[in-house]
Amino acid sequence: MKSLRFLVPILLLAAVSCTEKGTQTDLKFFDNQVLYCKTVKKLNDVVLENNFPPMIAARNYAYACIAAFECVAAGDDNYISLAGQIKHMPAMPKPQPGKNIDFTLASLFAFTKVGNAVTFPEGSMMGYYDDLKKMADSINMSPDVLKNTMEFSDSIVAAILRWSKKDNYAQTRTAERYTVLYNVSGRWIPTPPMYGTAVEPHWNEIRPMLLDSASQFRPPAPPVCDPKNKNSVYCKAMMEVKTIGENLTDEQKHIADFWDDNPFKLNVVGHVNFVTKKFSPPGHWMNIVGIGAKAANADFKTTVAAYAETAIALFDAFISCWDEKFRSNYVRPETEINKIDENWHPYIQTPPFPSYTSGHATNSAAAAEVMTHWFGDNLSFTDTSLLEFGIKNREIKTFRGAAAEAAMSRLYGGIHYRFDNENGAIAGKKLGEFVVSRLKLKKEHLTAKN
Repeated sequence: MKSLRFLVPILLLAAVSCTEKGTQTDLKFFDNQVLYCKTVKKLNDVVLENNFPPMIAARNYAYACIAAFECVAAGDDNYISLAGQIKHMPAMPKPQPGKNIDFTLASLFAFTKVGNAVTFPEGSMMGYYDDLKKMADSINMSPDVLKNTMEFSDSIVAAILRWSKKDNYAQTRTAERYTVLYNVSGRWIPTPPMYGTAVEPHWNEIRPMLLDSASQFRPPAPPVCDPKNKNSVYCKAMMEVKTIGENLTDEQKHIADFWDDNPFKLNVVGHVNFVTKKFSPPGHWMNIVGIGAKAANADFKTTVAAYAETAIALFDAFISCWDEKFRSNYVRPETEINKIDENWHPYIQTPPFPSYTSGHATNSAAAAEVMTHWFGDNLSFTDTSLLEFGIKNREIKTFRGAAAEAAMSRLYGGIHYRFDNENGAIAGKKLGEFVVSRLKLKKEHLTAKN
């Protein structure tokens, strides 16, 4: 997806060429699916540059996307507020009767301001907010309409941020640190080259959006770690990781690289250490929503709704998965394989948290169910998300197929056992189906269910 700087001149040119022919309302200037996707990408870039771990990134996207959707729902009776559907979400402010509001611009404003509030550094999104105001000025939007739009958007932003502060995120910033137990068989310990401490061990304490509890879709317990018994489920799974890692095809390497989505990879070359960044898994799926919406020729409002529901599924998927990760505290393949071959290394870098289940498998399966609900099960497109990192595109035939490939990528990458991926994907699919069944963002979905 091209950066915003290439989009703005095109939109401004269109505005200048049309301002003499009609009003801003007639032109529906901000009712532009591409512009909304670019706005989400702006937040994605901030998340990437500032090294937000994937579960925190999912939180960032969720609140920003919900704020944008609530502006859409306020301006169109065909869309249904999430307030009440998410049980703990309060009623949202209503627009004042008689005030002319551009609800599409309000949606863009709300996404940007909430995205700014939930990330850092301070003001990271406000330059873009100012760009949106300049766009409104460039098309001669009425000062009253712009003022009304900003005021309504700000009322939604304030309500969303008040609600977000009750999700226990702040409290988990000071929670007890994870204790590494090095002498317990089968238990996770930090892995090379970073040997990082466990990331977000208390994430299951975050308030879910829809789940009744973090353990609602709890997977079966992983097999007993028994690497010395060649006939054990564990030993066979471990050796599969080792064997595949030693015989990767070019296609398997590309799949592993494409779905790696490591937001903070530590590279060690001799005595030199440096970091490379890519989108985290939720960031990659946010990109896919935009690409899928464009392929489906979705309009602005449908695109905003699809982003919001996908972000909610990703948010809850991380809570669900992290609940299991820090229950089982399961050892990574690299740790046990290095006991029999100290020179073995996974193709991609092992992230700093327990193995079971795979987070990528879980959240990908959940996202795929939601996106299939919005765009169908036969939408094919080219995923260009990784081009900016020098990784070639992949052809996506279905969202569910993409999720299955993302899960397998962790086995090819050498960072997960097959049972991590399979059980994670099963739990994620169930969670995604649950999200689709619980949420009705559009009246036609409510009618279809009834």
